[in-house]
Amino acid sequence: MIDIKVPTVGESISEVTLLKWVKNDGEYVERDEVIAELESEKATFEVNAEQAGALKTSAKEGDTLKIGDVLASIDESAAKPANGTPKPEATGQKQEDQDNKPQTTDLPAGQAGLPTGQAGNKPQTADLKASPVANAIIADKKVDLKTVTPSGYHGKILKDDVLAALTSPGRTPGREPFTRNEKREKMSNLRKTVSRRLVEAKNTTAMLTTFNEVNMQPIMELRTKYKDKFKEVHGTNLGFMSFFTKACCYALQEWKAVNAYIDGDEIIYHDFCDISIAVSAPKGLVVPVIRNAESLSMAEIEKKVVELATKAKDSKLTIEEMQGGTFTITNGGVFGSMMSTPIINIPQSAILGMHKIEERPIVEKGQIVAKPMMYVALSYDHRIIDGRESVSFLVRVKELLENPELLLFGKDPVKTLLEI
Repeated sequence: MIDIKVPTVGESISEVTLLKWVKNDGEYVERDEVIAELESEKATFEVNAEQAGALKTSAKEGDTLKIGDVLASIDESAAKPANGTPKPEATGQKQEDQDNKPQTTDLPAGQAGLPTGQAGNKPQTADLKASPVANAIIADKKVDLKTVTPSGYHGKILKDDVLAALTSPGRTPGREPFTRNEKREKMSNLRKTVSRRLVEAKNTTAMLTTFNEVNMQPIMELRTKYKDKFKEVHGTNLGFMSFFTKACCYALQEWKAVNAYIDGDEIIYHDFCDISIAVSAPKGLVVPVIRNAESLSMAEIEKKVVELATKAKDSKLTIEEMQGGTFTITNGGVFGSMMSTPIINIPQSAILGMHKIEERPIVEKGQIVAKPMMYVALSYDHRIIDGRESVSFLVRVKELLENPELLLFGKDPVKTLLEI
């Protein structure tokens, strides 16, 4: 019998939460097979079986565990089942009461839930789940299933669902009146960390926000013209993030304070741009980092954005992939945000907020014309970044985005030729 302990996942992390068991108690597992998912304050990670054998769990889903705590044990002497599946008596699931136990019935629509043997020889509808009590009520009252809204696990019909349909005939499923019920859930480690860092950012920085707007027409026209060829050559889509990342990298190298942060009574400047990209993941906001973005091509940036966003969605980001950024970009526009003041991702000193692109009237050469415009916002720590630097940084980003050709090497080709 060997113990599987909660592994060390970072210097500052002392506890984790057991999100879910991938394998059941008593189930036979192979060596290196994933048995559980844990969540630290920074990331979600998997735990693998160290040896093959029968799994004996020592914790429940939702439990908070210390680093080094015993998570489970593996009985190496257990015989491997012929089909590799757990024995029925070793599933680790408690016997539920009759009303909560799923029961699959193979009955025709309109008679779903009738006890076995009462369906006659009519056509059958497979895999309709209902509890025994719900079955009996449906059969006795001849309840139309279209009026029943299942609330059980995996769409199972419970007794209360049928009673609700009987007491409120004709009501559209899903449109029941609001109740005064309350639901209390424990905050995840990730959510607690996000909360703590946001409050810390507000309380420890002198945060201000400056705004500007960008005419996105040049970039949109460029994407329309080259997106198919770009995908054919590089195997990835040409999005907006690569343009914004490139523009920020040039501006960060010109305005060093925006790419720096305070450490005690010192200021740490960076000659590289590690760009954090804010991503909305299933369990909360995460900010994976694109390392040395200033040295990457447009295609490399786009591929890295897709890679990190996919990992975030699947909760596969490592702690290393979320540490050490020097500047953050967040895109509230994908959710429809018109304008916002993004909060600094400490210990960084600034964050750029992208927003929704909308056609707005602007004056161009004395004429009012409609252009696809985007508001951009730069929140910054006024302790290290002065107003002149913050405004100049954002103006530079605007200039580079409205003239995408400058992103080639950050300067006007003609001015470079003339050395002016």
